[in-house]
Amino acid sequence: MEFKGKNVPRLRQVADLERATSKKARESWHILTIMAEFIDSTERLSELRPAVSIFGSARIQPDNPYYAICVDIARRLSDAGLAVISGGGPGLMEAANKGAFEGKSSSVGLNIELPHEQKSNTWQDISISFRHFFARKVAFVKYADAYVVLPGGFGTLDELTEVLTLIQTGKTRRIPVILVGTTFWRGLLDWFQTQLVGNGMINPKDMELVQLIDEPANVVDAIFAFYEARDIVLADSDKQNGAFL
Repeated sequence: MEFKGKNVPRLRQVADLERATSKKARESWHILTIMAEFIDSTERLSELRPAVSIFGSARIQPDNPYYAICVDIARRLSDAGLAVISGGGPGLMEAANKGAFEGKSSSVGLNIELPHEQKSNTWQDISISFRHFFARKVAFVKYADAYVVLPGGFGTLDELTEVLTLIQTGKTRRIPVILVGTTFWRGLLDWFQTQLVGNGMINPKDMELVQLIDEPANVVDAIFAFYEARDIVLADSDKQNGAFL
């Protein structure tokens, strides 16, 4: 159905040939750069599994207790045979890469080009640079067998709610989502319970999608316990349950 005055012309219908050609070239190049990022990440990460994506604030300094906790978690995961994926920048991203780099498995940084804050850390066995947030976000989920989320800002919350939405809607397989830092996260989880569950905006069982754990050793144990309970090998979990993309 078409409404008078609301018919937006398609690009190929633009009468100004020079403008249409310029716009087509610009949009085509944009699409090609997006495709290149997907191809590069697929080529370099497809055989990485099993792996864990770790998130947290870029602004946390090495003297913050969460920095040492993050290093400890990442090193334990790495020594247990799981590659660690982080955003590749400073703060807790650096801590995650540092711990993994010092361990036995790969340390991966999915770096993003930003006008401020983001500067690649040096603790990366595999470093991939992205211009587009959404291509980077796909890589975080697609190649992760678990999510570990430490305190952070909008970017950390974005990654957390993104994976919860994908799991809730069945667009990705069920993986462990672990929040580290009871003091930091308890208020948000209470809000989920009172406001989201209380108002019928999520199912009460959706609260089971996240775990709150403080001890680094318990984080590793919880990830393995999740897969052992389902009799699934970590590296084959995507084959068993249907991986995102």
